[in-house]
Amino acid sequence: MLDIADALSRWFEEGRDFAVATVVAVGGSAPRGPGAALAVDSDGTVIGSVSGGCVEGAVYELCVQALQDGRTARERFGYSDEDAFAVGLTCGGVIDVLVAPVRPAAPVFRAAVSAADRGASAALARVARGPGELLGRALLVHADGSYEGGLGGHPELERTAVAEARALLDSGRTGTVEIAEDGSRCPGGVTLFVETSVPPPRMIVFGAVDFATALVRAGKFLGYHVTVCDARPVFATRARFPEADDLVVDWPHRYLRGTATDGRTVLCVLTHDAKFDIPLLETALRLPAAYVGAMGSRRTHEDRDRRLREAGLTEGELARLRSPIGLDLGARTPEETALSIAAEIVASRRGGSGAPLTGSGAPIHHDAGGRGEGGSRSPAAA
Repeated sequence: MLDIADALSRWFEEGRDFAVATVVAVGGSAPRGPGAALAVDSDGTVIGSVSGGCVEGAVYELCVQALQDGRTARERFGYSDEDAFAVGLTCGGVIDVLVAPVRPAAPVFRAAVSAADRGASAALARVARGPGELLGRALLVHADGSYEGGLGGHPELERTAVAEARALLDSGRTGTVEIAEDGSRCPGGVTLFVETSVPPPRMIVFGAVDFATALVRAGKFLGYHVTVCDARPVFATRARFPEADDLVVDWPHRYLRGTATDGRTVLCVLTHDAKFDIPLLETALRLPAAYVGAMGSRRTHEDRDRRLREAGLTEGELARLRSPIGLDLGARTPEETALSIAAEIVASRRGGSGAPLTGSGAPIHHDAGGRGEGGSRSPAAA
């Protein structure tokens, strides 16, 4: 439900009753991943989506029912060969949906929506499968380990749930965790669905060139907090990069050494100038970034590779470098090149091959690092 937090925050402020349906598990080629949500208020207004249209009508009715009887329920939607008119997913996948009524005074849900809406770090853990009296119970875990809400007076279960939720929060992932009712980390008793809200991942673009202007727009579209860094103040200007979140005038390698990065950070080096590139990449390839790409011709890449080896980078570190940057789309313009780079970033993050889907037997939807029943997703975005 945190993916529609901005709208739900307004509903809370307006005192609306509503029910929210959240995808808690997927199988096969499902159109939306865990965390996708649809909400219906008491007037019948709908926001969000759980399937891109396949089962929205049936989920709407479940939300209306939840508003009427006040009960939390879990439903599975899949594809039915036996009944062509059955409610199901035309893509052939399977989704499990948790439907819960939410009242304006619900403190845990309200706090979770508020945290997500303002970009704070928090994890909402809900019982998605288990004993009837626990189904739908929730707790909200903050970045410092404190939490609010509870799981029905089961202290050991709560303690384990908080620890598991915090672990997912630390990595910015959404997914499911199975634990026993006594709190031990054994599968089969209780399935927790944990949604995380974290600040957007960073994209740092080095080199205030024309290609960077288009890449900033692509990065913002993908949900990144975008920084442009260049040592030349005449180029790193707000007039040239109105959509960038941050503009930094500094030597790229010096800025990178002093700024915060993590395992979701994307680093795009567009300077293709050795005096900038080599010290910058020497630093970048030793950081736990999600993606490091550098622009340049194949001759530039060969020279860059030689210089980085001379600087002492290992084979494993060099293997992380995407150079020349981007997928082969035949791009020519800055906008096409930005699309090529963005496509490679998405493929890297999601485990895609970058190959055409036509004629391929590979799954359409990938999960690069699944965990538990419903896998996990890294927001960006998420």
